[in-house]
Amino acid sequence: MSVIIIKKASTEDWEVIQNLGRETFYETFAKHNSEEQIQQYLAESFASEKVTNELKNPDSQFFIVYEAEEPIGYLKVNSGKAQTELQDETSLEIERIYVKSSHQGKKVGQLLYDKALEIAEQEKKKYLWLGVWEENLRAVNFYKKNGFIEFDKHIFRLGNDEQTDLMMQKILE
Repeated sequence: MSVIIIKKASTEDWEVIQNLGRETFYETFAKHNSEEQIQQYLAESFASEKVTNELKNPDSQFFIVYEAEEPIGYLKVNSGKAQTELQDETSLEIERIYVKSSHQGKKVGQLLYDKALEIAEQEKKKYLWLGVWEENLRAVNFYKKNGFIEFDKHIFRLGNDEQTDLMMQKILE
């Protein structure tokens, strides 16, 4: 693997985020869901206007990881009101760590997680939290390995399908 660089995304990067989001979400979840449900989710969740608005939100931060000039994954973290659920000022939510399947198992996800941890520490957050699909065992095990514990569950809607996400947290103090 060549040099890996993580860059903070700006609104000009909306298309890179959109394409990475669609590709990595599809790679991760298409085999477990109907094509119709996946396509509906991708169209809604990664619509140009939605991605641009997320990038403009001052309580959200995106980071793109590149190998050479190729974007291979990204991180989205939320604080304050941008958090999808808890909206606790003392926490930082990891909403997305997505890495292309071609680069999984090469520590790219760990680099993105380390970036989220660095942000949480800089912002003096008391804990990190996230939601992860209970059937995505690779991701669940990744977060457990990094010190996260399950504290609740919530429903994630993929089209008409209700799926259970484990809510996990890592105390930083």
